Amino acid sequence: MSLLGTRIDAAGYRMNIGNRLFATCGALALVVGGITITTSAALASTETLAHGSKSCAAAAKHGPAKLPLTIDGGEWPAGHVQGIAVDQKHGFVYYSFTTMLVKTDLAGTVIGSVVGFTGHLGDLDFNEKDGRVYGSLEYKEAESFYIAILDVDRITALDMDAETSGIVSTVYLEEVVEDFTADMDANGLFDGDIAETPDHRYGSSGIDGVSFGPQFGRDHGRDVLMVAYGVYSNLDRADNDNQVILQYDVRKWKKYEQPLTQAAPHKSGPANEDAKYFVYTGNTTFGVQNLEYDDFTGNWLLAVYTGQKPQFPHYSLYAIDGSDRPQRGVIQGQATPEQGLTLSLLDAGLSDPATGIRGFTFTADVGLESMGCGNFYVAAQGKRVEGGVTLQSSDLALYRWTGATPTPFEPVER
Repeated sequence: MSLLGTRIDAAGYRMNIGNRLFATCGALALVVGGITITTSAALASTETLAHGSKSCAAAAKHGPAKLPLTIDGGEWPAGHVQGIAVDQKHGFVYYSFTTMLVKTDLAGTVIGSVVGFTGHLGDLDFNEKDGRVYGSLEYKEAESFYIAILDVDRITALDMDAETSGIVSTVYLEEVVEDFTADMDANGLFDGDIAETPDHRYGSSGIDGVSFGPQFGRDHGRDVLMVAYGVYSNLDRADNDNQVILQYDVRKWKKYEQPLTQAAPHKSGPANEDAKYFVYTGNTTFGVQNLEYDDFTGNWLLAVYTGQKPQFPHYSLYAIDGSDRPQRGVIQGQATPEQGLTLSLLDAGLSDPATGIRGFTFTADVGLESMGCGNFYVAAQGKRVEGGVTLQSSDLALYRWTGATPTPFEPVER
């Protein structure tokens, strides 16, 4: 039996129809024609839950939200999927397709889209405090980097314009610009958006991964926005072997928010980040693609495109124990000795004896979203050409965190 049906509408977009397969924290459920058939496959026992045990126990007591095992994000004439965000309470999924944002419900029914981004819309996260989606937005030629903030309740139709609809506001990140444009060889010239140069402090290529969660070193508390750098894959330098993460309190950002004006990029934003962190992973290709905080484990997950330097293990997924307090120490690899707030990788998974770097093998670089109780949605990208037009797709699948080595996730099945 086919679990997901699809159709191609007049605009060439693929949308879901048909049967849906759901999972809960305690059981799986197949919904066919409005009839729910449950099975006894448990996702997580409330007796063995750790960091997120209180909320998961409450969910089991009061009836957990149903999660589809798969969600079809449709096909779109845009760039490949960069990140996802889920509003679980209201049942919506948001996809970044590089130059457009797509909104669906949990069944994959398309609600609307925002188009017209001329920069790079990257990873996304949903802010439960204000009901908006936050995403990284890059304009490298203009040397402008923003957090895009989308009033997603207003997304009600296809092809709503990013500049004129009033949906998108932006906040400029001065610290990112300074690191990206840094003239590291002091020759008086900034070499621009290229990897093979000594310019770009820490090898910064801009930003990508974003996620809300508590400050590092605190299990709970007020959520802040963490923003991870992209990092160039330059094999001839050692100062680009760290992941760099900036921390911001977005409660202070209303005064900075400006409409998106791509022809004349604004510079309204905080002069400084609230904190800046470094975690030594070895060089990766374009840094942290997807950053995600998981309240169930208290871990921060960093999904990356693997690097190329032969001295590093090149894991595709790294984890930071969010309860570990940052330590002030030496930022490894810098030509001029420098100190900063450093983070340690989770003491789990594979361990490289030469470097001490730990990590996992799991691909989640185009979309990773914690759904609570050990459940995650992981995006897979696809594309095909129809009538000379390249259509990009994103299919989400539900996984369960196990923490196993080398692969810490397993797919949720019937």
